[in-house]
Amino acid sequence: MPMDSWSRIRAESLLFEDDAVLALNKPVGIAVTGERHDTDLVRLAAEAGEELFPVHRIDKVTSGLILFARRLSDHGALTRQFNKRTVDKAYLVITETTGLPPAGRVELPLSVGRKNRVRIAAPREAIVADPQGGHWTVPETELLDTKRYPAITDFTTRWYDDRSTLLVVRPRTGRRHQIRVHLAWIGHPILGDPLFDKAGTAARTYLHSWQLGFDAAWRGGERLQLVAPPRAEFWAPIGGPVDLDPADGR
Repeated sequence: MPMDSWSRIRAESLLFEDDAVLALNKPVGIAVTGERHDTDLVRLAAEAGEELFPVHRIDKVTSGLILFARRLSDHGALTRQFNKRTVDKAYLVITETTGLPPAGRVELPLSVGRKNRVRIAAPREAIVADPQGGHWTVPETELLDTKRYPAITDFTTRWYDDRSTLLVVRPRTGRRHQIRVHLAWIGHPILGDPLFDKAGTAARTYLHSWQLGFDAAWRGGERLQLVAPPRAEFWAPIGGPVDLDPADGR
């Protein structure tokens, strides 16, 4: 990757910055941080002389809003907001299916299976689906005898045709691969998700980190609400942008 990658990514993706934080509209296909990847944003920034501390994570295949602390002294307070679930998070998702209700909640605990793969902590046939009521759960008696992590995902349907659906998704918990696994296990996988789309015919994974709302103590406790508009290629499968009100994600 050329040495100017960080300056180019930073310039093209910058959403917000001040003395304490930097927020980017991350392109799909590059990791935030981690040793398993050839490169990542934290490493590229460091090689260019800028030290950044990720406040949360989004997957390499996910585009959109990612927040970094610029000072280690601010990092802990920001990550605690994520841990305490006081951060407002909203994602945009295009599924490869239709038939979802106007709004719903997926309340299925997660576990880690073979090869470190995240899965629902119950057999698929044990999931109790109430699509009309918009609720997916699993009885306590059907849970696997393994370590489990409570996970809740809320969604609203914003657009659909006879092939695809656009959702605004609000994860109430922050588990690894939560949105991807929840939607796939209720029968509505994200278009292009390599965890579940083995054919790999889509141009990308259509999951986008859209909004973050958090408290900025260094700005007198101001509540910052950041929005990352999807790039044009995100909208390609549904023929163009859908008019969204930022209030839809709060």
